[in-house]
Amino acid sequence: MSATPRPLHVAFLGCGFITGVHSRHLRALAGGGDAVLASYASRDAGRAEATRERHGGVRAFTGYEAALADPDVEAVVVAVPPAHHLDLVLAALEAGKHVLVEKPAFLTAADYERVIAARDAAGPGRVVLVGENDHYKPLAVTLRALLAQGAVGELVMASFVTVADKAKAAEDWRNDEALAGGDAFFEEGIHWLHLADSLGPRITRITGHRPALAADVEQLADRRSRSRLVSFEYDSGAVGALFYSREVPSLLQGLRVSKLWGREGVITFESNGAAVVVRSRHRLRGAPRVVLPGYRDIRGYQAMYRDLVRSVRAGTQPEMSLERALSDHRLMEEAGVA
Repeated sequence: MSATPRPLHVAFLGCGFITGVHSRHLRALAGGGDAVLASYASRDAGRAEATRERHGGVRAFTGYEAALADPDVEAVVVAVPPAHHLDLVLAALEAGKHVLVEKPAFLTAADYERVIAARDAAGPGRVVLVGENDHYKPLAVTLRALLAQGAVGELVMASFVTVADKAKAAEDWRNDEALAGGDAFFEEGIHWLHLADSLGPRITRITGHRPALAADVEQLADRRSRSRLVSFEYDSGAVGALFYSREVPSLLQGLRVSKLWGREGVITFESNGAAVVVRSRHRLRGAPRVVLPGYRDIRGYQAMYRDLVRSVRAGTQPEMSLERALSDHRLMEEAGVA
């Protein structure tokens, strides 16, 4: 019998909201071969220790440099505003650490290329995973499988809808484009663009359209551009559109329906992953096929960390590699977002 590998020891650089999200999902991996031990680093010693206590972490570090210098830390999670990602990722690679960097990972394509070069210079087996959890969520896995199986035949059109009224507070760092790297679509809409480009066919041409800002935008706490329509063409010949907004009221704070139209049927899915309905040509008069992607890891964080652990242990690049994320970024540039 083979022994269970020791847990991967990661240190979170940053103790904000998203670190808490990651940490809660890591608990589900405890005790197995994909287990992760977490430590926490902050420029504020008290905050690092409080975060460690809250999530049952191993160590608390005062300053990011202390975490990078600890030989027991194998990997770091860069969980600070995007404007600071580049310097921390480069420092982590120089310190011999594997890296998971939150998305959007970097502000420019040149930044991605610089990190790719640094990763490669660090030697084979050095892992950098871009934290695109939506790539791993059950909805994305289910949609990829259905299209690959030909459940609705050749894809003709796609419509992705994510609309809700979710303004950020005035003091939220995402309201500062210098820290966030861009508007709401750059900071969050990238997840939905990746979903649209990850289902099998790849986007080869894209156009972005931004509505005018609200007339009273200067009186709002969240003054960013918060809506975007993106249209695109796939390499298969199919076409699609992504409707994104964080300023339009929506049922249950974001319940929306998206569709994939094929020549043999239609896939209808709740945009956040609650359920998928498949109606094909031979089922038009019968009950549709209902698929429940799963709720246990509905946002994909656990699967993302499993990919990180496997990649580190095997010395291979993860599914959400720097190259894959750079492809997403270039689509954003072509759409006029980045």
